[in-house]
Amino acid sequence: MGVVSPSDMKLAALGGSLYARVEPERRYLLQGLPPGLKTNDPHTKITDNYVTGTRLRLRKVRTPETNEWTLKLTQKHAPEPPDFSRTLITNMYLSPSEYEVLSVFEGNELRKNRYPYEHEGRLYSVDVFLGPLRGLVLAETDFDDDAEMDAFPTPAFAYLDVTRDELFTGARLVELTAEEVRRELESRTSGRS
Repeated sequence: MGVVSPSDMKLAALGGSLYARVEPERRYLLQGLPPGLKTNDPHTKITDNYVTGTRLRLRKVRTPETNEWTLKLTQKHAPEPPDFSRTLITNMYLSPSEYEVLSVFEGNELRKNRYPYEHEGRLYSVDVFLGPLRGLVLAETDFDDDAEMDAFPTPAFAYLDVTRDELFTGARLVELTAEEVRRELESRTSGRS
């Protein structure tokens, strides 16, 4: 058979994989922290490095209260863009030495603090971005199935549902600044009356 180039390979459908799972989620743009949440509330510190030219990210998660770390390699992508509400995600947990070996790949860094937030009986992850995206706040919530997700109304604390907007995916945000996100949103809404 010989050597086959990866670009010539016919890949199996990922939906049936034992390792990748479908993650139905909704994502919302917020104008600030939701009611009752404060920046000094318990949270995790996340640093994502998106490996250039791939669907991979290296993630470091630190819990400040305990100084415990989680290191992982993740592949996350939408199998049917522009529907970014249903993503396939595969996680592999790494040792510190494995993380170091993989960190040699060129990547773009995204940093954020993630806060758990409960609203009307539902748990959200509220991400407060740092660095070039300082000022951007997003909230996400996961669902057990597509029907539950599709029927879910936008929560009152959200400014805009951005679930199906590629601009608000991590792989796209890592290329932008908060000001560029603001300008893009303004350009989309400036023609509307």
